[in-house]
Amino acid sequence: MKNNRNGKAAIINEREYAKIRKEIVSAKYRLLLDLAWFTGERWGALLQLEVSDVFNDDGSPRKFITFKARTRKASPDGKRETRQVPTHETLQELLTAYKLPKDNKFLFPNRAGDSTLKLRVADKIFRTAVEKAGLGTKGISTHSTRRSFITRLWKKGVDMFSIKQITGHKSYQVLERYIEDDTNRIQEAINLL
Repeated sequence: MKNNRNGKAAIINEREYAKIRKEIVSAKYRLLLDLAWFTGERWGALLQLEVSDVFNDDGSPRKFITFKARTRKASPDGKRETRQVPTHETLQELLTAYKLPKDNKFLFPNRAGDSTLKLRVADKIFRTAVEKAGLGTKGISTHSTRRSFITRLWKKGVDMFSIKQITGHKSYQVLERYIEDDTNRIQEAINLL
């Protein structure tokens, strides 16, 4: 568990996600949380999304959200790859209801509109919502949404190869560190014999 910003980010469940989301007043920041929850992408890449990465020219949501290579974390060998994530049905609805920023290429522009929102600003907004939701001592950080996304896929029975493809991880060893498993799953596996 994360303690004073050290250790692994806590996994959040759907109820906790809803509690945190409820505490975020701005539609822009709620959408940021929703994109993190339904794509499992790192917040740094989310903040660099351009409107055209998520929406078609007519304002309708795309079938796939594109995270360009230049916005994503590099692998240990220094390479970055573009990642496309299919748009979840619920996220599609949230995107359809979202009012796009006017005349801005960024989905999450800063106040001046000349750049993207900074990670420290988004992090502060998220941490404030976590506190207001009564979850401040759990060890939740912006990376919790990525760990939770991966763990949710795993618990729903998605195989490691598919999760690796979805998340863009290069190795199973690194991917395994994201998954928080429980003893019940191990017992259920043994019971299958």
